[in-house]
Amino acid sequence: MDKQVKYYENKLSFEMDSSDLFDSLNRGEKIIPLDARKSFGFEAEHIPNAINIPHREMNVDRTKNLDKDTVYVIYCDGIGCNASTKGALNMARLGFKVKELIGGIEWWKFDGYATEGTEASQIGKKVQCAC
Repeated sequence: MDKQVKYYENKLSFEMDSSDLFDSLNRGEKIIPLDARKSFGFEAEHIPNAINIPHREMNVDRTKNLDKDTVYVIYCDGIGCNASTKGALNMARLGFKVKELIGGIEWWKFDGYATEGTEASQIGKKVQCAC
């Protein structure tokens, strides 16, 4: 039982779903969505107030102005993409507090949350999580 409890505690320590991210942002917590995709993907569509650092460009110089007391929720396209995992690993290695967004921007949109960018397709709606 102890191994199972530890596994799920760890999982929740390192992952976040869209509903939790939305709530955390609305509560004003020190949390920033970080898009780990290439810039053209970010420019087309991203989570509101997100920053973009492609996982291949995450290094000391590129992150030197980021606050290490903030939690960065790393995301990519979705479950078929591992840029968020690579980005979370890179940021953790650089000493940042990170979580990975389950399902990426696709599940963010699936849950009904608005996006920004040149191809923003969601207008957003009042979402009530069933979990």
